Amino acid sequence: MLYLIGLGLGDAEDITVKGLEVVRRCSRVYLEAYTSVLTVGKEALEEFYGRKLILADREEVEQEADNILKDADISDVAFLVVGDPFGATTHSDLILRATKLGVPYRVIHNASIMNAVGCCGLQLYKFGETVSIVFWTDTWKPESFFDKVKKNRQNGMHTLCLLDIKVKEQSVENLIRGRKIYEPPRYMSVNQAAQQLLEIVQNQRLRGEEPAITEETLCVGLARVGAEDQKIAAGTLQQMCTVDLGEPLHSLVITGGSVHPLEMEMLSLFSLPGSGLGP
Repeated sequence: MLYLIGLGLGDAEDITVKGLEVVRRCSRVYLEAYTSVLTVGKEALEEFYGRKLILADREEVEQEADNILKDADISDVAFLVVGDPFGATTHSDLILRATKLGVPYRVIHNASIMNAVGCCGLQLYKFGETVSIVFWTDTWKPESFFDKVKKNRQNGMHTLCLLDIKVKEQSVENLIRGRKIYEPPRYMSVNQAAQQLLEIVQNQRLRGEEPAITEETLCVGLARVGAEDQKIAAGTLQQMCTVDLGEPLHSLVITGGSVHPLEMEMLSLFSLPGSGLGP
C-alpha cells in the first residue's frame, strides 16, 4: 500500500494520530522536500516519528517515481507531504503512477494553507482561484497569473498567493555543464511578492491599462501559519513591501473588491499602523 500522508503546517506534532501510526509501521518513509517546508528539520521529524526518513526531491518524485513505488504492492510505503497531500499536482501524478502499476493507495489528510489561511479573518468561501508568484530574474518576469487576480477581484473574491520556494536549484551555468551543484535554498517573502506585484501594476499603467489592484489595495501577509510564532499583518499593498514577517514560509492574500464588515473587524486585529483598519 502507498500512503500519502499530510503533515500539517507547523512542526512534527501536527501529523494526525492515524498518520503517525501508519508511518511507524511502513517499510520505507519518504519526505517530500520541495513544495513546502515545516518549521523543524528532518532530524526533528525522525526523532518524533521514531523512523528514518528518505528525502525525496523534485527530480526523484517527478522523474524517478518508480523508485518510491518499488515493492509498494507487497509492503507499506509512506510518502509524507507538508500540509495536505493534494496541495500540489505532483502528488496526483504519483497516485496515477501507482494505479497504473496496480499499487493500492490511501490518503491521510491534514491542514494546509488552503484552509488555514482563514486564520487571518477572511471567509474561506469568498476566496477565488489561488495563484503562485515566482521569483523573477533579469530576463524572465511573468505576469500571466495577474489575470486570475483581476478575475477574482471582479467577482469580489479574495486571492491566495502562494510564494515561490527554490530548493535544490541549479544555476544556469551548472545546469548547462551538467554539474550537480545546487544553489542555497530561497523562500520568497511577502515584501518581495508585493514589490513584484507593484511593478506589474506600474507596467500595466505604462501600457495604458487599468490595473486590477493599486498601491492602496488591502492585502494580508501571513508567515509560518500553524506555528507558535505565526505572524499576520493586514495593510495596503504598498505597506506589504516593507513589512517584516521574519522566517519562511510566507503567503500573501489580495482582498476582493468588497470585504464583509465582519472580515474588516477581524482584519483590524492584525492591522499595520496607517492601514486604516485600526479601531
